[in-house]
Amino acid sequence: MSRIRQMKTTFTAGEVSRALLGRGDLRAYENGALTLRNVFIEPTGGVTRRAGLRYVDTAAGDGRLLAFEFSVEQTYLLALTEGLLSVYADDALVTAITAPWTAAQVAQLSYTQSADTLLLVHPDVPPRRLTRNAGGVWLLQNWDFFSDGNVVRQPYFKFADTSVTITASATSGTATLTASAAVFTPDHEGTRLRIAGKEVLVTDFNSPTVVTATVIQTLPGTVATIDWQEQAFSAARGYPVSVAFHQDRLVLGGSRDLPNRLWFSCSGDLFNFDTGTGLDDQAIEFSILSDQVNAIRGIFSGRHLQVFTSGAEWMVTGDPLTPANVQIRRQTRIGSMTSRSIAPVTVDGATLFVARNGEQIQEFLYTDVEQAYQVTDLALVSRHIVPTPVDMDFDQRRRLLFLVRADGRFATLTAFRAEAVAAWTLHETDGAVKSVSVAGDSVYLLVDREGAYSIECVADDLNLDAALAGASDTPVLTWSGLDHLEGRTVMIVADGVVMTSQTVTDGQLELEEPASSIEVGLPYTHTIEPLPPSILDQGGGGRAVRLVEAVFRIEKTAALRLDTGRGLRDIPLRQFGVDVILDASPPRVSRDVRVRALGWQGDGEQPLWRIEQNMPLPFTLLSVTTELKIND
Repeated sequence: MSRIRQMKTTFTAGEVSRALLGRGDLRAYENGALTLRNVFIEPTGGVTRRAGLRYVDTAAGDGRLLAFEFSVEQTYLLALTEGLLSVYADDALVTAITAPWTAAQVAQLSYTQSADTLLLVHPDVPPRRLTRNAGGVWLLQNWDFFSDGNVVRQPYFKFADTSVTITASATSGTATLTASAAVFTPDHEGTRLRIAGKEVLVTDFNSPTVVTATVIQTLPGTVATIDWQEQAFSAARGYPVSVAFHQDRLVLGGSRDLPNRLWFSCSGDLFNFDTGTGLDDQAIEFSILSDQVNAIRGIFSGRHLQVFTSGAEWMVTGDPLTPANVQIRRQTRIGSMTSRSIAPVTVDGATLFVARNGEQIQEFLYTDVEQAYQVTDLALVSRHIVPTPVDMDFDQRRRLLFLVRADGRFATLTAFRAEAVAAWTLHETDGAVKSVSVAGDSVYLLVDREGAYSIECVADDLNLDAALAGASDTPVLTWSGLDHLEGRTVMIVADGVVMTSQTVTDGQLELEEPASSIEVGLPYTHTIEPLPPSILDQGGGGRAVRLVEAVFRIEKTAALRLDTGRGLRDIPLRQFGVDVILDASPPRVSRDVRVRALGWQGDGEQPLWRIEQNMPLPFTLLSVTTELKIND
């Protein structure tokens, strides 16, 4: 029988899959954990109880959150729900605007921003732009392509077979247009055609082969011609799928009926898509053609224009981009999600995107050695953490990638590529998270709590969800303003002390004793379980193991509930030889908590200790030192 001593000083591999239980040779096994719930991983290696969620407002329904950053000082949060766009500033509702998207369409919206204009596109809805004018008035309007003498400089394309002809009955005024094949639908009313380079406006649908049009530019003749096109974006052909700004051009990626085509506006003239004669500053357009499906799912302006399609990732080069030197090259063959639009995000110069299978978060990074982009699966050892993502955004201040899952839980990735830190943890709340957005330095979540949708902000000073905090100059017994928690059983922290849980009635609650400060909200439980001893060390090979003693180094911690084989129990915290009350304010210094344990562990897949507690008080674990006895 022998004893071994192990030290765990970092959790920078995050929660790893049980599939790694036989891979004690991996660095991820040494630095990972079996379970990490509702904790954030610090870049230095420790774990902290995750921040609580502060209640901001009740949303109109299911939807999506977006950020609108006018400047460093002026950051807004947008809540897109069924037929409504709500604008928030400093967590207060500024205005609500009627919007054209259904709840299902909101999930497929793509967007980009430049200065005071946010552009939003959906393949089935005319694109919109959101602006805030000098008077602070918000407007959601249709796009207006550049118009020159009633000639609209928008993209055109011939969707019909190249052999199909059109014959005009007149060269000016009102003309009947007859096609040699069925190419028209009622949705063509209000769209424009370009015949031999001249524009006409369709006013009436007569049949699949005949329409009536107003001639805008005099036509060259009334002879049948194959030289004709129709506007690329319309109710008949669909609208752009994705949008971005790159090198002073507006870039549109894909549409409903042209899923693999890219359009670049004229340089410096963002809504002018006139290709002209191919001069350097004129518009560019081309299709992505290869041996696989390339429906464009997202475009991202980075070092190069990055194009994410359903089957591969592409790089568009040209410095600067001109019709003569633009090139597109396939880089990798991963593919992006098609069920919904999840915007790629940038982290330390790399672009993170969700893979087509919905089980990978890929890092798309340019390497100078290869002069090309390569991908790395950031969830390779934590694949169970990231199934079916529905939204994500990166919090630069906390260095956390927030990822929302289809099951309503959300995950965070602590990302420091320079330090090889990519650590995942999973988070749960009493409800289902639907969307996430980082606006300025704040992270907002849209949460469905029993059918009521709320906007909540990640708050480092709170330890409850859907929470509100209040203060009074004089102690108060009754606290109100809790209508969003009506009928819910909540936890209460009053003057730093955890009180008996209560049910909110008439939007208020009454304390047992008056208090000057209070935090009220829904509880959540954080859990930490280490990986079992590796089969490669002295504790492996199926031998029985007994935890003799564990030393937990904690910091700014007011409560510790621990299981070392005898069930969960509260561990008295001592500072300078004096017991620290668990619900008191935590001391600011780190200290060691030494716990003795009894009992042999014969199951090599079970952890030797477990921390699990819902006490709404701060908690930080820096390291764990364990002494084990091995039955030889």
